Amino acid sequence: MSLPSASSSLLLLSPRSSPRRLLPLLLPLRLSSSSAAAMPPRRDRDCVRPAPQKWKPKATDATASAAAAASSSAELAGGVERMAISPSPQAGASQMWTPRGYATSASSSSSSSSSAAAAEQRVDGDKLSRLFKAAPQFEVDNNTFTQSQIRATFYPKFENEKSDQETRTRMLEMVSHGLATLEVTLKHSGSLFMYAGHHGGAYAKNSFGNIYTAVGVFVLGRLFREAWGKEAPRMQEEFNDFLEKNRISISMELVTAVLGDHGQRPKDDYAVVTSVTELSHGKPKFYSTPEVIGFCRKWRLPTNHVWLFSTRKSASSFFAAYDALCEEGTATPVCKALDEIADVSVPGSKDHVRVQGEILEGLVARIVSRESSVQIEEVLRNYPLPPLDGANSDLGPSLRAICAANRSDEKQQIKALLENVGSSMCPDHSDWFGYNGLDYQSRNADRSVVTKFLQAHPTDYATKKLQEMIRLMKQRHFPAAFKCYWNYHKIDSLTNDNLYYKMVIHVHSDSVFRRYQQEMRRNQGLWPLYRGFFVDVNLFKANNMKSSVLPHDIDTSLKDINGALDSNPSAKDGLADEDSNLMVKLKFLTYKLRTFLIRNGLSTLFKDGPSAYKTYYLRQMKNWGTSASKQKELSKLLDEWAVYIRRKYGNKPLSSSTYLSEAEPFLEQYAKRSPENQALIGAAGDLVQTENFLAILEAERDEEGDLHAERGTTPASPTSTSLDVVPKTEGLIVFFPGIPGCAKSALCKEILNTPGGLGDNRPLHSLMGDLIKGRYWQKVADERKKKPFRITLADKNAPNEEVWRQIEDMCRTTKAVAVPVVPDSEGTESNPFSLDALAVFMFRVLQRVNHPGNLDKASPNAGYVLLMFYNLYDGKSRREFDSELYERFGSLVKMPLLKPDRAPLPDEVRAILDEGISLFRLHQSRHGRAEPSKGAYAKEWAQWEKRLRQVLFANTDYLNSIQVPFDFVVKEVLEQLKSVAKGDLRMPDTVKRKFGNIVFAAVTLTPTDILGVLPKLAEHNDVSNFLNTTKLADNLNKAHVTLAHKRAHGVAAVSSYGVYQNQQVPVMFNAFLFSDKMAALEVDLGTANGEKITSRNDWPHATLWTAPGVAPKEANELPQLVSEGKAKRVAIDPPITVSGVLDFY
Repeated sequence: MSLPSASSSLLLLSPRSSPRRLLPLLLPLRLSSSSAAAMPPRRDRDCVRPAPQKWKPKATDATASAAAAASSSAELAGGVERMAISPSPQAGASQMWTPRGYATSASSSSSSSSSAAAAEQRVDGDKLSRLFKAAPQFEVDNNTFTQSQIRATFYPKFENEKSDQETRTRMLEMVSHGLATLEVTLKHSGSLFMYAGHHGGAYAKNSFGNIYTAVGVFVLGRLFREAWGKEAPRMQEEFNDFLEKNRISISMELVTAVLGDHGQRPKDDYAVVTSVTELSHGKPKFYSTPEVIGFCRKWRLPTNHVWLFSTRKSASSFFAAYDALCEEGTATPVCKALDEIADVSVPGSKDHVRVQGEILEGLVARIVSRESSVQIEEVLRNYPLPPLDGANSDLGPSLRAICAANRSDEKQQIKALLENVGSSMCPDHSDWFGYNGLDYQSRNADRSVVTKFLQAHPTDYATKKLQEMIRLMKQRHFPAAFKCYWNYHKIDSLTNDNLYYKMVIHVHSDSVFRRYQQEMRRNQGLWPLYRGFFVDVNLFKANNMKSSVLPHDIDTSLKDINGALDSNPSAKDGLADEDSNLMVKLKFLTYKLRTFLIRNGLSTLFKDGPSAYKTYYLRQMKNWGTSASKQKELSKLLDEWAVYIRRKYGNKPLSSSTYLSEAEPFLEQYAKRSPENQALIGAAGDLVQTENFLAILEAERDEEGDLHAERGTTPASPTSTSLDVVPKTEGLIVFFPGIPGCAKSALCKEILNTPGGLGDNRPLHSLMGDLIKGRYWQKVADERKKKPFRITLADKNAPNEEVWRQIEDMCRTTKAVAVPVVPDSEGTESNPFSLDALAVFMFRVLQRVNHPGNLDKASPNAGYVLLMFYNLYDGKSRREFDSELYERFGSLVKMPLLKPDRAPLPDEVRAILDEGISLFRLHQSRHGRAEPSKGAYAKEWAQWEKRLRQVLFANTDYLNSIQVPFDFVVKEVLEQLKSVAKGDLRMPDTVKRKFGNIVFAAVTLTPTDILGVLPKLAEHNDVSNFLNTTKLADNLNKAHVTLAHKRAHGVAAVSSYGVYQNQQVPVMFNAFLFSDKMAALEVDLGTANGEKITSRNDWPHATLWTAPGVAPKEANELPQLVSEGKAKRVAIDPPITVSGVLDFY
């Protein structure tokens, strides 16, 4: 296959009169789909190049550009040149795939010698078993040391503290000032797969040695065969050696049809490299995108589609394009629009439409170095297109064929995959099957390994920093697991005093990443918490001869390198830490329809029924900010889906891993009914049948972690431009997500005794939880059904989502609106209530006498009960807590609690509360929900309860002084509740990303400005008669000048106005055109930001009136009607100029 040289670049004139160079790009790997149980090898492949990538140089100072190019070239040369591949061997040593790993004579002899060497070094299984059993007795003393190294990891999961809209604004600011470039990549819909070579290991998101990693190794090996042909075995070995020698791991998006359904079953099984990480020294170093492309071209690995936006105009246009496509976007129109807008477009070597399909999960936008454009140009020039030597060769059985032929169990499928990938790619299967008689389960190490790791002396800086990270996470009680396993790759080096492990750091909640980021802001030296985090750990004893000097030497070494390896790579790019991590994920509704609304709603639909399912999907769409029109269309579709699938399956749930077998045919038929349905669904049909080759997965295992509702992601704090009104024909439920002692009962009494109630005629009634036996919320529902229009005060703590769902159901079934009333508190990193608030609640409870619920000063476990309630809110910050309540119920009433100018919480009060929280966690971990008097910590609980009372009552004056007076509390809450009832209460004043399906760009005019023109026009008799007849002045409510429409002019045209959004634009009225069916003002647009604003319409105008049944777009025909004598034109002389605001609709 001949390849163009780097110098054979073509020139193409841009429509915008700026030259664009067509840069060399990777060849696409066209993969055929397979659906039969057994399929022939693929021989007939088309090697078709995708459209060339486009280079549109950014207009910058020539000297600065030259300097940037020189520095970036030198920097990249050092990084990429290390990827040198050894010369090809003689032809006799090359080979192509042969079934089940049988190799040619050259590799067979090599494999045989390797096996012989391994046999000589093999440790007796019984000896290993004894060593494993003795390992828990390994004791840490002053001669115990540890060395650890990250083996595989993916990017840190950074949660932006700002809302999406604030993040977008900051991104645009940075690009505008030349501080950074906006990089956008496709989000392929698959699973995270990491590979560190056959010694380093293969890893999924939180595990290794399973079907996920076996599939990943197979797909990676097949990519080598496709790229290198007969050279593949040699290149696989070289690649493994290179990764091991340089301590590199690669991360890939693994997209297959055998590991369960996402948004669309891919047409072929493939992977795309998403990151390359050097792990040899210090903090992991992630390659920049240009370096990743260079690395992949060296090894002929597939890359992702990348777009760069280096000017404010192009970056603004990108966000506007997404807003225009977010509710209907699929791969083809999205890529087309971004290609037209971007300053640089580098197509991926895997065409999303060919290998996955039209359903696109989303885009990832992040801030990168401002030199990225120069660096990418340099890399693509220096590393031309690699050939695909195996594209037309027999690649052996496909992934789907192997899985189809091995259906007995997961282990059989894993074995078949690893044998077929061959020993050159994967010579060691111990991570999957154990070692020399030791089964897979024997790899589990005892739990004390983590403790010993933290106690041992670190031998290097990386170990010291990892210890620091893990120690902090355990001290803060972050929900994460540190699972340790024997490292079978080091089995020959094991002795009683020299132990090797693999540690998997598994974060259980996304909130941990946010909380850890806050710790990093306080402690700048902390290493990031990564996703997909795997560490090799070595615990060993120093011999007596070295023990006296080793600790001193290590300590000296640590001091010498302390900080030297922690330099932030973003600093050299001129990016601050917070800015370097700016990223937004932008998903498309056509994907979310399938995954979040259909797949993730299955459990609710089959468990709780269609009514609960409707509540679920409406809440999801509300959280996303889905437009009203799309919500209406999707509700109709999903209601029909619910009836269809329940009728077909009855009470037997549909499997989420194969849901597309039912959903895709349903969606295909639904789409055929109308063009509107087709746009709603995006693409349907051409279903890949997976039943015969789906990988056998362990029950309930979800390696990628996306089978749950999207509520795991923290919604931005709420905001709205509309008011939430409670119609008088509806009821109102006032409820209290709080903690005992928050004064809800006292507040309910005051509300009941308030003359006039909440300002309307609806009756008030209260149900006190402490006086109702049995199921409280069912009782509330029953009472509401009797009188649905009254106001219910639900006097009971409502602390969790299960209760909130019941309240939502009541709202739906009894035609009511619910209003949460919450005590106002700053909260902590992981709880919406601060320790100050908890102290006040406990103090109030311990002052009670004869409380109906028996929670008062006489209760021996009062402190424990409040800690139990406090723990129910654990894991949510105040921002998350408030946002979720507002997203669910549309309003939020704050109950004042603490004075803002209060003194700090006394140390002894803080200490007794911290002690109680720690004791509660110990008790819960060991005894669950058992009473404290019946557990192993009964004595400790009794002592703590006694000291709690002593400490709180010793601080009576302080605890009384920090509380807001109760009469003020009642007044504030009543005013807010009355505002909700009247519709005057707005959401909390914080910014939320507003999603919308942008249709057109326009300059908005105020009716007042237009009405000011009419008197001048009325001087003409014909116009005066027209105005009087149509009563235009009375009927004019709004007007705008359309600049571009998505359907008529395309997404790129509409989005090109993004840079001018919210800018004032002068609008000059030149003439008034009218007929008996319509009227419009002819306009001439001025400038914004010093640039002329031009409408894509042939005749720029503002439509003022149309007769009934006449569409506003018909006004475009007025100039033609004037020329035909069917309309009139009256010039405005001199013209009148007003100002409008450019915006999207």
